Amino acid sequence: MSKVYPLTGIRVLDLTRILAGPLCTQYLGDLGAEIIKIENPKGGDDTRAWGPPFLGTESAYYLGINRNKKSICLDIKTKEGFKILKDLIKKSDVVIDNFKPGFWNKIGLPDNWFNKNVQNVVRTSISGYGVKGPQGGLPGYDFLMQAESGLMKITGEVNGEPMKLGVAIVDIVTGLNAVISVLSGLLLNKKLKNKNILTEVNLYNSGIFLLANVASNTLVSNKDAERYANGHPNIVPYNLFKSKNGELAISVGNDNQFKVFTKLLKKPEWALDERFAKNADRVKNRTLIEKMINKELSKKNRSYWYNLFLKNNIPSAIVRGVKEALNHPQTKDNDMTLKLDKKNTKSLETLNTPIQINNQRGLSKPKYPPSLGEDTKKVLKNILNIDDGEIKKLISLNVIK
Repeated sequence: MSKVYPLTGIRVLDLTRILAGPLCTQYLGDLGAEIIKIENPKGGDDTRAWGPPFLGTESAYYLGINRNKKSICLDIKTKEGFKILKDLIKKSDVVIDNFKPGFWNKIGLPDNWFNKNVQNVVRTSISGYGVKGPQGGLPGYDFLMQAESGLMKITGEVNGEPMKLGVAIVDIVTGLNAVISVLSGLLLNKKLKNKNILTEVNLYNSGIFLLANVASNTLVSNKDAERYANGHPNIVPYNLFKSKNGELAISVGNDNQFKVFTKLLKKPEWALDERFAKNADRVKNRTLIEKMINKELSKKNRSYWYNLFLKNNIPSAIVRGVKEALNHPQTKDNDMTLKLDKKNTKSLETLNTPIQINNQRGLSKPKYPPSLGEDTKKVLKNILNIDDGEIKKLISLNVIK
């Protein structure tokens, strides 16, 4: 008996590429959905070539966000390919795309086609800006969204230039928002019989959403947000500090913690100083208190301080590099990386899903990311019942590959 997962039996037609969409569908695949990734025959998903590094012929970028999928090469601009697309839609529970708004109308599949030809399908559209506003309909890119949303202005050194985050955070959060929208659509489909659900997410809205408490500060105070480097606009000390041999991230979230913290630094008088006694006072005098803290921390090694703070419940962390973090026991013991194997292919170590269900992360036998068009024939045969003769004809017409 095959194992049952939350999305076992759900078929997802994936017309996405790059990051937000593929991350969303990989997540759905980790939850047990069958993912059919449609790619153009001329190179497929752009990220296949986004390297180095490469593992074999595929980029590490592509391999990191496309496990548990089937890949079919299909030219939907041809008459035959367009028919196959429509037939696959009719056989799917979820259809996801990240084309510009208006794509479905442009190719001849408007809302009324979906309403007449399919039932209980969740359609999810991932776009740059959505359809509203002066930029509605334009394509979107994570780097530009970090700039436009205000995220860059609050990231970086206080007197430095605006800085993007080291990963495409807007794309990633948009992908997660898309997952939430799909799951919500599937639940809603059970309540609204014979109805199609349309969900929409876009990068711009996700970027604004990421402002979180900083946006709340601005909306309440009507003052523009400032840049605090690694500091926090509302909490002090909450920053990166230098020990004798490296950096520590320290987060002292309330006044009682600050009292303990000052005792550990052997400076209990700081907690009695009216400039630092309350968090609001420390926020006003952040430059001075942070300078004083740095002076004390520089007297001993980071491991000494980290262990001392850990023992006394002061939140802190040693700043790690990515390689160090991936190899750390906390990462390994939580199975946050996994190894995928495939015949005649090098083993792939990749990130695992962060969700744990019934003491397991993802599928018990996760599938290696597919090579371009790896599953075309199987999908056409098993789902659409297209015979070998017709498949050969479709190949000769360059409809599939």
